[in-house]
Amino acid sequence: MRFVSAFIMMLATCVAASVAHAHGPTRQKAFESITIKASPDAVWAKVSDFANLQGWHPAVESSTATDGSKVGSVRTLKIKGGGEIVETLETIDPSAKKFSYRAKDGGALPVTNYSSNITVKAGDGGTAVVEWRGAFYRKYMNNDPPKGEDDEAAMTAVTGVYKSGLENLKKIMEK
Repeated sequence: MRFVSAFIMMLATCVAASVAHAHGPTRQKAFESITIKASPDAVWAKVSDFANLQGWHPAVESSTATDGSKVGSVRTLKIKGGGEIVETLETIDPSAKKFSYRAKDGGALPVTNYSSNITVKAGDGGTAVVEWRGAFYRKYMNNDPPKGEDDEAAMTAVTGVYKSGLENLKKIMEK
């Protein structure tokens, strides 16, 4: 009986140790929002054009989409300074002023399995509140990622994309 108990304890310890070392990356989530002194309809018209991200995001040199703002459309973003990101429009709901898109490979960003959505809501006094959310994994999928492919780099990059895009959208829409 003692041997069985000792064996079970040893087995449990080995299993716990192997699970602890096999955790891999955790899903990261980013969220940014901004209030814009413009009507929600006007802001939605600007952000919902899936093929025209360069029309309001300062980091995007050009963007093309295979089927405009229709579900399934694939857009290719050329990033200023080099790099490319390919994204697929997953959903679009004009009545809710919301769309979602996905990129399996983060391309120019240090992420993978990236999904995101943008929502435009009515704010106080005729303003629009734009919310940009994303979920993703860091680029390096194994344990002990190198600097630049870790969770911190992924979160910094995505948050930077959201902040700079929303700030520039506000600047354009409030002219």
